[in-house]
Amino acid sequence: MLSLIKLPRVLTISQVPKVFHEDGIISGYRYPYSTAKDCVLSVFQLTNETLNIWTHFLPTWFFLWKLLVVLVEGDWQDCYRWPLVVFLFSSCLYPLASSCAHTFSTMSERARHICFFFDYGALSFYSLGSAISYSSYAFPEKWVNSMFHRYYIPAAVINSIISTGLACYSRSAVRTNVKLGKCLRTVAFAYPYIFDSVPLLCRMFVCSGDGCTVNEATAVHYLHTALAIFTGFLFATHLPERLAPGSFDYIGHSHQLFHVFAIIGTYFQLTAIELDMTLRKQWLQTHSQPITFTNTLGAALLCVTSCLCIIHIFIQELFTTTKNDNHF
Repeated sequence: MLSLIKLPRVLTISQVPKVFHEDGIISGYRYPYSTAKDCVLSVFQLTNETLNIWTHFLPTWFFLWKLLVVLVEGDWQDCYRWPLVVFLFSSCLYPLASSCAHTFSTMSERARHICFFFDYGALSFYSLGSAISYSSYAFPEKWVNSMFHRYYIPAAVINSIISTGLACYSRSAVRTNVKLGKCLRTVAFAYPYIFDSVPLLCRMFVCSGDGCTVNEATAVHYLHTALAIFTGFLFATHLPERLAPGSFDYIGHSHQLFHVFAIIGTYFQLTAIELDMTLRKQWLQTHSQPITFTNTLGAALLCVTSCLCIIHIFIQELFTTTKNDNHF
């Protein structure tokens, strides 16, 4: 069937505008002003984006299945499950947004920015989903009900909103300085993760003795934390393609590896959260602060609404400053 369809041609780096360039990637670029149909068809041919798309699109369905199982089999009257629902929803949203962004980002320069605005918003929401689940299930016993614990979710909401704004700014306002934009984007993703992980890092590396919550989930937390650090390294360094430009254009470049290890990390993160949720349920329900609509679903809705408003502002600004882009 596909043999009867004319697939879009692929180009080299010299044939596409600078905004589409990727460090160390020489060939395999899609036509920069493709139609939506061409973008969809391109996922069935080998380009430098093909595996970026599939490595996040396929796992979306796994996390969606996990979410549906929780929703169908769970009791909505049991608020103890709400943080898990928020985390699973964010785990569905970020890979889906990413795969869509990579699919349709070659419709125009303006479309590329807009696609990744939504990608960044989804990543920021995922960081909040992680924080909500950590607050409810993963805090070390010594920190439960502390001042840090009480203000952890409000701070995480603010961090996610700032992260979305900073990441969008890195594309919109610094388009002429790619290195500065990449630096701002790295900071935008790194600092919410570091803040969200403080209770885990304390639990794993600082806390000792009673109240440090060592259980079966602890080893899995070590694993997904290590994977998160490795994905950050790949995102920041553009290795291995930076060492051998052109050798990893289609398979094995850093963004593909970033996607693969990020998804694996999310899977182990989910496993650790579910273990803590199950193993600590009785103790947490007795000693921890109550799980409410405000600090779970309400916080998630506030974050999503705020991030969408920020994205809308940057899209409006983009249309204002790129009126001469006739390819959108």
